Formats: sequence, C-alpha cells, structure tokens
Amino acid sequence: MTELSWDPFDKVIHLAPYDVWRRMRDEAPVYRNDRLDFFALSRHADVEAAHRDPATYSSAHGTVLEIMSPEPMQTGLIIFIDPPTHTELRTLVSRAFTPRRISALEDSIRALCAEMLDPQVGGSGFDYVQDFAAQLPSKVISELIGVDPADREDVRQLIDQTFHLEEGAGMINDISFGAQIRLHTYWSEQIELRRRQPRDDMMTALVEAEVKSETGSRRLTTQEAADFTNLLVSAGTETVARLLGWAGFVLAAHPDQRAEIAADPSLIGNTIEELLRYEAPSPVQGRVLTREVELHGTVLPAKSKVLLLTGSAGRDERKYPDADRFDIHRRFDSHVSFGHGVHFCLGASLARLEGRVALQETLRHFPEWDVDHDRAVRLHTSTVRGYEKLPITL
Repeated sequence: MTELSWDPFDKVIHLAPYDVWRRMRDEAPVYRNDRLDFFALSRHADVEAAHRDPATYSSAHGTVLEIMSPEPMQTGLIIFIDPPTHTELRTLVSRAFTPRRISALEDSIRALCAEMLDPQVGGSGFDYVQDFAAQLPSKVISELIGVDPADREDVRQLIDQTFHLEEGAGMINDISFGAQIRLHTYWSEQIELRRRQPRDDMMTALVEAEVKSETGSRRLTTQEAADFTNLLVSAGTETVARLLGWAGFVLAAHPDQRAEIAADPSLIGNTIEELLRYEAPSPVQGRVLTREVELHGTVLPAKSKVLLLTGSAGRDERKYPDADRFDIHRRFDSHVSFGHGVHFCLGASLARLEGRVALQETLRHFPEWDVDHDRAVRLHTSTVRGYEKLPITL
C-alpha cells in the first residue's frame, strides 16, 4: 500500500480525494503533514466538534492554509475574528439575512434564472457554470449589496482571480494578491461614496450601522465595512457557483434521480442538502489551536494549524450509511458543509434558496442534459472545490 499523503494543493488528489480521505479517516484521523506544518481532522464527529469549540479552534489566524499566520490577524473579515468581537459584528450583519428579507428575493431569483436560461432553449448546449451557475449568485448578492450593474462582471472575475493558485506554488501569488488589492480598493471607494451619497442597499446599511459593545457603540471603519462587503460578495458568489456546478455534474451522472426531481419538485430541498453533503463546495477550513489538544492518541500542541476536512466529513461512513452513494431520498439530521456554531455560514438560507430555485428552473427548462467531460474544467484552490467550466449538451 502506498504511503498516506494528503496536500490541499495537490491537483491530482484534489480531483478525486475520496479514497485518500477514507484512508485518513480509517488510518490517521489526526493526520500530520510535516512539510506544510499542519494537522488535519477528517472524521465527521471531530470536524463538527471543532466547529462547535471556537475557544480552542481559533479562526483569528486565518482559515485558508496559504494565509494562516502565527499571530492573530488585524482584519475586519468576520470569518477571521473570534468572539466576543465576532459576536458583535455578526449580530450587525445578520440583520441583512433575515428570513423575511431572503424569502422576498425568490421572485427576482426566479426571474434571473429565466433571463439566463430562456435563450438556451432550443440550442444544442451551453456552459452551465460560466453562462448560469457563476452568474446567478453574483447577480443576486451584487443586487443585495448594491454593486453597480456596470461593475458586476468585473467584480465577479476579480473574485475568481483571488482564488487563483500558481502551479506547484500553493501560496499567495501575484494574480491572487493583485485581485485582492483591486477588490479592496473598489469596496473602500464604494463605502466612502455611500457616506456622501446614501442608497437603499447593504453597503449603506453597513456605513450607517452602529456596533454595540460593553463600552458603548460605534460606526464601522471604512476598512471594516469594505472587508465585510468583500466577504459577503466573495462568499456569496463563489460557493453557490460551485454548488450549482456540482448539481449540473452529479445529476447528469444520476439521470434516474434527476427524472424523479423533474417530476416532483418537492424533492429539490432535500436534493440540495444531499449535494452539500456529497460534494461540499468548501471542503477545507483552517483553524489554529489556542491550547494543547489530545485526540485519538495524538497530542496537538498549542498554536498548531489544524485543517477541518468538511468534504471528508460528508463522506464519513460513521455518520452516513453508504456515504459514497448519492441519494436524493437520504434522511439525515445535518451536515457540516455550512459549518456549525458561531461561524455557521451567514448566507446559508440565501444559498439554499438560490440552489432550490436554480435547480427547479433548470429542470423546468431542461429535464435532461449530458456533460461534455472533455471540455469541462475544474477549479483548483486549497479551500473551494468544483467546476470552473461545465459544458452541457441538450
């Protein structure tokens, strides 16, 4: 048997990590990579427990391996902040994601789907990701945030570039870093514009909101508001695009189940949950230990980098019987693809709504399709996994 090796930057493993993840769960539930200096947890119970223990598994040092730092980051990005500051900021931004506000978006999401899918009817096929799956969440979150329509495609492309990895490098590169700088500059300028000229959008709400704490209340700084905006738009664009791409791919590989959903749209909600479990769009989250931890007979020193393998947790046979089988009728109580605890995905309800409506409209327009595997292109990053291009034939 070959030596067990897992590296989030390895493109070959990244394409089909399931066998490696299974070996990690069975042989090394606390996996150690000396070269890149991290531990990895791959079992569902361990990943879930870590998510629920932010006091031990800190997000303040970064959650993406290539940017994780020995000391806490000075940032306004809520995913890189621990309680109590995290709690104050999350309370503020969660007001934008109330159930009422999210449900009110359904009609506009459906209209956007029709706008993009109607022109494809009668054609021979199209790129399901580039022409639809990547466009929809970008348009929805951009409208919610207040991005000018003329800027939306440029913003979407910059977000894609921030996830770029150089061949064999694995660390931050000029393309990714340059895109991050340009995005932050753009958001900062937009926030300053909202201070002078308020609008009915989320950027204005962030500018005008007051963060309450034990010492009083204050307004967000421009950097904090820009960081918030960048996170909401990036996360709201990238992960939903990968979820929808996986839907196009997985359902083409399971035509019988696809036919069931097309005939009975009430199955779509559970299908989205099964897709999230089966192919997690964000399969790796990083943490840094605030104290020494012993797990499965292994001692993890304080300040160790620990990667939580959400993608592996979703395939853990200890939690999900016959875990490698995709089943739209599967009954399960939860998955960890949105995280758990204080860092549970703020946009989970929006992602679920977009996924449900997008899949319903896709099946209404095209009950059947095939994937052109020769022309499909995978996206390769250390933290997001899915398709960059998914040509389908009709």
